Amino acid sequence: MSKPSETAAHAALISAAVLWGGSIVAQKMALTSFSAVEASVMRDLGGLAILLPLWWWQEGRLARLSRGDLWMLALLGLGVLGNHLLILFGLRYIGGAAAGVIIGSSPVVTALLSSVLIQDVPLRAVWAGALLSFAGVGLVSAAGFSSVGDRPLVGGVLVFLGVASWALYSIGSRTVMERLSALTVNWTTLLVATLLQVPLLWVDRKMMEAGPASVSSADWLALGYLVVCATAVAQQAWLFGVKGIGPSRASVLGNLTPVAAVGLSALILHETVGPVELIGIGLILAGVWLVNRQTAQLATG
Repeated sequence: MSKPSETAAHAALISAAVLWGGSIVAQKMALTSFSAVEASVMRDLGGLAILLPLWWWQEGRLARLSRGDLWMLALLGLGVLGNHLLILFGLRYIGGAAAGVIIGSSPVVTALLSSVLIQDVPLRAVWAGALLSFAGVGLVSAAGFSSVGDRPLVGGVLVFLGVASWALYSIGSRTVMERLSALTVNWTTLLVATLLQVPLLWVDRKMMEAGPASVSSADWLALGYLVVCATAVAQQAWLFGVKGIGPSRASVLGNLTPVAAVGLSALILHETVGPVELIGIGLILAGVWLVNRQTAQLATG
């Protein structure tokens, strides 16, 4: 498969990061009327409804898949499942702005796991930045934002595990996209995640018991944003960008996600940011900057 240009890859990654920032607010809003599993399943089904016709129109047939490809796609589906569900469950206990800040550690988590699993960057280049970012994540999770309720630590841990799931997805997807298109990887892994979630509807449901009439117009719009922008468009754009410049470099552009999430949470959800949270944000961004600086020096040296 041809490799995207760096300009196209960067544009796709920036778009995905900003759209995902908005998705934090949309997920928080959707949880007013939907359970975490309901929101995730409906989001993924809607994404498949968009991606499958697009894939058929562009490619028209499924590429020949080896047994190794099938196993990899199944594992990547677990990464999608973990990312979608863990963040939604975490948002039950933590505010959108705080979740956005924790998601800001994604570049460091991706770089750290990438250095261990595929060794595209040395561990010595990322460990110090990782410690800084993880300290910021811990601070934000323990302190919480003023609007998060009484279990911000639980919410913070769940959101962070969702970040780790996406980091593993980004790393694994690059390997399989050497043979398969980003669109094929996107819909097949989304299908795996959807099928695994359906049985969970029996133990975690809200709208199914209250009825569709219980869902406000704002919550339907939030779900629609998750389907179109966060799942179909942003995920496809992210895979396209990762294919172009790799997971470690792509993850740096994830810095835009917490910026968008914090700004939109303050504007739409009326959440506030205090001094402790600002320190946490500073630690996370300092860690991201340090990792980026060290890896850039290695690349040019």
